[in-house]
Amino acid sequence: MKKPTPNPPEANAAADPDPTSPYAAIDTHKLHEAAERALDYYLKPVAPIMATPYTANALFLVNPNADTESLLANACESLASATVMLGDFAALLEGTHRKTLLGIAQVVMLGELAVNKALNKVEPGS
Repeated sequence: MKKPTPNPPEANAAADPDPTSPYAAIDTHKLHEAAERALDYYLKPVAPIMATPYTANALFLVNPNADTESLLANACESLASATVMLGDFAALLEGTHRKTLLGIAQVVMLGELAVNKALNKVEPGS
């Protein structure tokens, strides 16, 4: 059994375009340019967020003469305080907000552990 094939397009099909076709009434060059602009707008990667160098705020600066041990001890205490504050605030919340806050507290606590480990490796007076 042979499958019927469609008839080839007629020669006057270009003269009588399909009225529902988006390409029939518009210049295809303009359509292509519009499509490229739309694709570039939505899909072209933007400049990286960190493209501009970070500049420190001059309002709060760390003493450049501070030793590493003092800086690590201060960072450890700050992280420990943040962990306690997050835990206290999480006790006031319920549901997903509480879980989110406890997750943040855990990340801060992991940072505190890393700073403690670095503080243990610092030689006194260095």
